[in-house]
Amino acid sequence: MTYSPLAIKRRHVLGDLYTLCDTVEMVPVHLDNSEGEKIGYADESLGHYADAYLFHLPEDVCKKLSTGHYIYSFDYDYSDPVSTGRHRRITLNYIFLTGRKAPDAVSRTSKKAAAALAALGAEAVQEIA
Repeated sequence: MTYSPLAIKRRHVLGDLYTLCDTVEMVPVHLDNSEGEKIGYADESLGHYADAYLFHLPEDVCKKLSTGHYIYSFDYDYSDPVSTGRHRRITLNYIFLTGRKAPDAVSRTSKKAAAALAALGAEAVQEIA
């Protein structure tokens, strides 16, 4: 299995946790939850000023991750468990990648549009004949 690194901005990965998250050396990446398959790790090896996570994952997972097929979830601990407040710093333990739910193949509006097109197609065929 080949691993290919993929760099993604920290702000994109962390969302609202961006301002609260400490830098990391290496964070394991799992599918779905901590019991799920460990597929690789993420780090900040691009340097302090790059402000991105470098994901070291299998190539097929990297392709899906780069096209938005996964949702990010996290397991973290507070850096200073004694302090309180809503601006407490956190340290990531794990990053979980959860697959997005696939949309229905055809929605109701698409069915109605297909029926309308079929009706128009049937009328057009009758007019030609």
